[in-house]
Amino acid sequence: MTRTYTPRASEIERQWFVVDADGETLGRLASRIAQLLAGKHKPGYATHMDTGDHVIVVNAGKLIVTGDKLETKKYARHSGYPGGFREESLGDLLARRPEEVIRRAVKGMLPRNKLGVQQLRKLKVYAGPTHPHEAQRPETLTTGAPSA
Repeated sequence: MTRTYTPRASEIERQWFVVDADGETLGRLASRIAQLLAGKHKPGYATHMDTGDHVIVVNAGKLIVTGDKLETKKYARHSGYPGGFREESLGDLLARRPEEVIRRAVKGMLPRNKLGVQQLRKLKVYAGPTHPHEAQRPETLTTGAPSA
């Protein structure tokens, strides 16, 4: 008799990875990060559980964006009040808050439910080269998928 394997919460082992965004393309970097957060690189991946790892992104301010996206891509929000519509270009947001650019790109690649919120909580993004997570002994991630 064949049974479908489902990981237990106690069996999930989470690792910490450091990703350097210096010279990386935004979309390619975000998709790689989203796969790590979801746990798709692990053999025990389950669609209904958070089996992913923690990801620390450094040098978020040194991202590369191809084409004319710096001027044409817009981020919009509304406060809910009359006249409360605000629109900002990718270039402006990258100059003001580079961490938010990566967070939003990764958020768009995760599930739009409680599971996606839980996975996004494991993402830590920093504009500079330093981070306060040395105690977790993060593994530096090179280009490509990590070895599981």
